[in-house]
Amino acid sequence: MQLYSPWVLLLLIVFIPLTFFMGRRLGVRAPLRFSSLREAAAVRPSLRIRLRGLLTVARLVCVVLLIVALARPRRGTTFEKVSTNGVVMELVVDRSGSMKTKMKYQGRELSRLEVVKLVLADFIKGADNLEGRGSDLLGLVTFARYADTICPLVHSHETLLGFLKQSKVVPDRSPENATAIGDALALAAARLKKAEEEITKRNAKLKATATSYNDNGEQIKPEFEIRSKVIVLLTDGRQNAGKYLPMEAAQLAKEWGIKIYTIGIGGGQSYTRMQGLFGDFLVPMGQELDEGLLKSIAEQTGGFYGRAGDGQALQKIVEKIDEQEKSKIESLEYNRYEERFGPWALMALLALALEMLMSCTVFRKIP
Repeated sequence: MQLYSPWVLLLLIVFIPLTFFMGRRLGVRAPLRFSSLREAAAVRPSLRIRLRGLLTVARLVCVVLLIVALARPRRGTTFEKVSTNGVVMELVVDRSGSMKTKMKYQGRELSRLEVVKLVLADFIKGADNLEGRGSDLLGLVTFARYADTICPLVHSHETLLGFLKQSKVVPDRSPENATAIGDALALAAARLKKAEEEITKRNAKLKATATSYNDNGEQIKPEFEIRSKVIVLLTDGRQNAGKYLPMEAAQLAKEWGIKIYTIGIGGGQSYTRMQGLFGDFLVPMGQELDEGLLKSIAEQTGGFYGRAGDGQALQKIVEKIDEQEKSKIESLEYNRYEERFGPWALMALLALALEMLMSCTVFRKIP
């Protein structure tokens, strides 16, 4: 608890000495004069007379409580509001059959998709040279012949990581085993555009309300404001399916202010390791990386293209993206107060009422 006007308590410094001074001045004057007090002095005062000083105490308590009430005691509650000027990002991951091709990462041979999942998990959570994307709004789109929103844009990244971990490569003989880069980019761009509209509308509503100001009259910033809109595309193939051409989707992203970073996984002819009667052998996957297309997409939208021949190279590219797309976090602390002078004023009123009641009944005197 604190006092809004603590200087009012200075009245106590004046009031208490003044009360004792006036008490002494009034105490030397008698209402009635007698020729002699010899007989009266021999009479012992009754209990009621001895307790009569409580009336003065009650009056003093009343005044002290009123002075404290005038100082406006109040109880404050501290609130902390974190405002993020962050990135809205869609991770677009290829899961066509060629993504099961082996590549090296941290001394192990894993499928390309498994390496992508591990590196993206570090990118989201933070590890080594990666700070993590804790304050950003992230979503996940995977694609083969069709593009799917696996996880909508969320702040809860544990949910996103769970969906990412469950992503699997499309079987070789599945009719879905193709690569629709254009459809995936168009879907991700549409998700980002929709998120921008919703966040803008919500922030405009917050600014229009009276509750968007703190006790000092300063406007409270929205919890999240968009710093940039980003798509990170990871693929090892070339466009061979889908409704939208990749450059059409890139043009749409550019019009909406979306930056696309493209990452080519592996490169050249894709192979997968198969087991046979005479040992392991490599089988060509019949798909190669279209680096020219990926470079054009990145250049058109203001991003960059990176080639990841192994897991370490992929990690370096992701670190570069993490360095360029920083979020700004501001922590605003403000207080809300509840006025508490009421109980003090009520106690003062009760003390005054008690003093008046007792002086008219138990401690009544004449004159």
